[in-house]
Amino acid sequence: MPSKRRLLILAAAVLPGLTFAQATPPATATVELREIELTWPAEAVVEAVKQAVIAAQVPGRVMEVRADAGDAVKQGQLLMRIDAREAAEGYAASQATLSNARAHYERTKNLHAQKFISKAALDKAEADYRAAQAGSGAAGAAASHASIVSPLTGFVAQRHTEAGEMAVPGKPLMTVYDPKGLRVTASIPQYKLAEVRANLRAKVEFPESGKWVDAAKVEVFPAADPRTHTVQARVYLPDNQPGIIPGMFARAHFVTGKAKKLLVPAAAVLRRGEVTAVYVIDEKNAARLRQVRLSEPLAGGFHEVLAGVSAGEKVALDPVKAGIVARPAQ
Repeated sequence: MPSKRRLLILAAAVLPGLTFAQATPPATATVELREIELTWPAEAVVEAVKQAVIAAQVPGRVMEVRADAGDAVKQGQLLMRIDAREAAEGYAASQATLSNARAHYERTKNLHAQKFISKAALDKAEADYRAAQAGSGAAGAAASHASIVSPLTGFVAQRHTEAGEMAVPGKPLMTVYDPKGLRVTASIPQYKLAEVRANLRAKVEFPESGKWVDAAKVEVFPAADPRTHTVQARVYLPDNQPGIIPGMFARAHFVTGKAKKLLVPAAAVLRRGEVTAVYVIDEKNAARLRQVRLSEPLAGGFHEVLAGVSAGEKVALDPVKAGIVARPAQ
C-alpha cells in the first residue's frame, strides 16, 4: 500500500489546481511580456558547404582501401588504389613514342639547317613531336588516376566501393566533407518570400537535442521552382558546431518581424501524458499545479503562453523537484 505522501505526489502530477506549500522556496521565474522576433519555420537538412563525391576516372579493380566512413583525412591523402595496369602500359608506350618523335625532330632540324630537307618536312616533324608530348601527358594523367586522393581536409562521409570491386569511370568511390563549413537548406513558399528577404536572418533549431544556433548568413535563390512554387534558401551555420553533421534534420526559423509575447521558460513546463502544466508560486510560497496551453518551443528556451497563466505570476523552474518536495498547504 503506497503511503499518503506517495498518493499526494502522484495526484499532483496529474491533477491541475492542487495547492502545495514548499518547505524550501523553489527557484522561480516571472511570466512576463517580452519583445521577441517573429519567425516562420521550415524543415531543413544539414549539408556541408565543401563536399566532394570522388569518382573513378580509369577502369580497374579496387586493390587497396585506406580510409572508411568516419575517418579523418587530409588533402592529398591516399584513400584508394585502383589496378590500372592498362593505363600504366599506355603511359610507357606514350613515353617511347615521345622519345622517338623527339629524336626525329632533332634530326630533321639538323637536316633542314643544312638545306637537305624542306620547311614542310620540319613542320611535320615538329607537329609529330608536339602531338607525342600531348599524348604522353594525357597517358601520364590517366595512370596517376589509379591513386585516389582526398581533394580536401575533413572526414569521410561514406565509402561507396569495397576492395575487390570493379571501378569504372564515373562510379562513386567515396564522399568526403569539410566539417568547418555547414549549412541547412530549406524551401520557402512564394507567399513568405518577401518577408524572408526583408530580414535575411534566421535561427536554426535541432529538435532532437533542443539546440538553437543563430545563422551566420542567409542566402535566398533568385528563382523559384515552377513545379512547387518555392524558393530554396541556404542558412549558413557558424564554424565548429559540435554534434552537427551532414544529413541531420533541422528546422530553420526565418525572422519575419518583432512582437511582444507572454513567455514562460521551457524549464518550468511539466508534461504528463496529454497534460501540460506549470507550478505557480504565490506570495506564501504555496505551489499550485496549473494546466496551461503553450506554443511550440521558441529560441532562447521559452514557450509562448496561450492560456493558463497571466503576466506577473511566478512559476517554479524545476517542476519535478517541486512536485517531489511539496507538502500539503496548511
